[in-house]
Amino acid sequence: MISPAQARRQTRIGLSLAALIVGAWLVLHIGAVFLLPLDGPTLFAAPLLVAVICWLNVGLFIVAHDAMHGSLAPGHPSVNRFWGRLTLLLYAGFWMDRLQPKHFDHHKHVGTARDPDFSETHPDRFWPWYLQFFRTYFGWREFAVLFAVSWTYILVLGAPMENVLLFWALPAILSSLQLFTFGTFLPHRHEEEEFSDHHRSRSNDYGWLASLLTCFHFGYHREHHASPGTPWWALPAERQRLKGQLQATA
Repeated sequence: MISPAQARRQTRIGLSLAALIVGAWLVLHIGAVFLLPLDGPTLFAAPLLVAVICWLNVGLFIVAHDAMHGSLAPGHPSVNRFWGRLTLLLYAGFWMDRLQPKHFDHHKHVGTARDPDFSETHPDRFWPWYLQFFRTYFGWREFAVLFAVSWTYILVLGAPMENVLLFWALPAILSSLQLFTFGTFLPHRHEEEEFSDHHRSRSNDYGWLASLLTCFHFGYHREHHASPGTPWWALPAERQRLKGQLQATA
C-alpha cells in the first residue's frame, strides 16, 4: 500500500503524462490525417512522422494499461476507467471493460495455457505467437469500429485515403508489433535459461532512453509483474530498487 501523499503524487504525474501523450497524439493524428499534403518536403518527413505516431500509439496503450491496474490514479476508479476507455478507443477501437479481464488472466496465469497473451504451442516463435495474440484482441467488433471511422474520415470529413492508410492504419499495425515484441514476446518467450521465479517474466537491459522509446519502460517486465501497482514512468526506479535488494542479499 502507498500513503495518501504518494497516491496524490502518483496521480498528478500519471494524469499529466497521460494528458501529454493524448494531446500529442491528437495533434499529430489530426494534422497528419487531415491537413498534411503528401508532396515535396513533407513526403520525406513522413517516415519520421509515422514513427512518432506509432510510439504515441504505444503510449496510449500503456496509459490504458496503468488505468486497468489502478496505478494511473490510485484510489480513483472512475478516473482510471475514463482514461483507460478513452486511450483504448483512440488506440484501436478497443473497449477497456472487455480487455481488462483478459489482462488480469495474463497476470494470474502467466506463461500457461490459461494466459491469453501466451502461445503454449509456439512459446519461442514470433510470427505464430503474434498472429494468435492479434486474433485474441482484435475481433469483428474492433474491425467494425475502425472500418466505420476510416470511411467517416474519408467520405464525410474529406481525409485523403493515402493519409488515412499511412498515418493511422500503418502506425496502428506497427505499434501492435512494437507492443508485442517488447511487452510480450521478449519478456515471456521460452529460452534455454529458465525463468527465475513464478512471474515467468524477463526484463531487458536497455538504458532509460532506449527503454522509453521501445515500450515506455514496459520492457522492464519482471518488475511490472512483481509490482503491478507501479506505473510505467516509475518502473526504472523500481528496477533499481529490486537490483539493490538482490545485491544486499547476495
